[in-house]
Amino acid sequence: MLCQPSLSSQSPNFGTAQSPNFSYSRRNTEQTSITRFSRSPSLPPSRRLTMNHALAIIFTTLSLLKMAVAEEEFCSVPSIVDSGSNSKHLYWKVTNPTLSPSHLQDLPGFTRSVYKQDHALITPESHVFSPLPEWTMTLGAYLITPAMGSHFVMYLAKMRENSLSGLPPYDAERFIFVVQGAVTLTNVSGISHKLTVDSYAYLPPNVEHSLKCDGSATLVVFERRHASLENQPTEQIVGSTDQQPLLETPGEVFQLRKLIPTSIPYDFNIHIMDFQPGEYLNVKEVHYNQHGLLLLEGQGIYRLGDSWYPVQAGDAIWMAPFVPQWYAALGKSRSRYLLYKDVNRNPL
Repeated sequence: MLCQPSLSSQSPNFGTAQSPNFSYSRRNTEQTSITRFSRSPSLPPSRRLTMNHALAIIFTTLSLLKMAVAEEEFCSVPSIVDSGSNSKHLYWKVTNPTLSPSHLQDLPGFTRSVYKQDHALITPESHVFSPLPEWTMTLGAYLITPAMGSHFVMYLAKMRENSLSGLPPYDAERFIFVVQGAVTLTNVSGISHKLTVDSYAYLPPNVEHSLKCDGSATLVVFERRHASLENQPTEQIVGSTDQQPLLETPGEVFQLRKLIPTSIPYDFNIHIMDFQPGEYLNVKEVHYNQHGLLLLEGQGIYRLGDSWYPVQAGDAIWMAPFVPQWYAALGKSRSRYLLYKDVNRNPL
């Protein structure tokens, strides 16, 4: 569709007092051309009438085209993907996904989200944000909850200026990972840590702490009731992905980092897994562990059960015990996802 022409000094202004000579001249020229064609003795009157009408349409269209080009070519909807390209942070696509709601305005009712008995794919266009209980100036979107069948909660927290976190429920442990902005973590002893993009923290159950945001930040948060063991307490952990070593992955090609100690006191872990384009999981996994996944970068194909889903940065996935699962990275850049996995406990 053409842009609405602007009545500026740079564009012709037909029929106004500002450009009478131009308007009269163009109308006179068009009329002369049409008259000359209509007087051609070689065409019958009905044919001349039809051609007169066609020429009038052509001249009108050309006038509009010139006016549109003089302004800004053709209209285009502003793209979220192209905005702010000079200030993109590491996980920019998580908070600015390609298929954001504004890109779906011409596809009412469309979503890639899927919920089934043994898995769920929750995509950004279906996120519903509301105030987080106990938090101030913070909106949250719950992506995975026990209502699905999980034994943990995964949600996004969007903190605004001067916002403050609340505490998780009693006996619940918490893991936070920063995907945009920065927050300050302060524990009961008054010790503070600044967490930026790609930084994280694990908080043991019933440990007083707070997260404060001076600007804006987006966090992915995991919480679960701690399956504690006698005389096996967990400790607060603060770190960042790049500080963690790459681990051996026998039979696989992806790169693996673990963000929480693998020792017995900890009943879950958080993995960061990197795939280069074309790489994929060798093992088609079927196991008793549950997963909560957030794709941080890239795109690919995820198999869940008998279904195959195209996925991209910003997508979240829940995998129930024993659902067949497999991933392959596509595109031209690496895929990276953050993965929750329950560990170190007997399923009984």
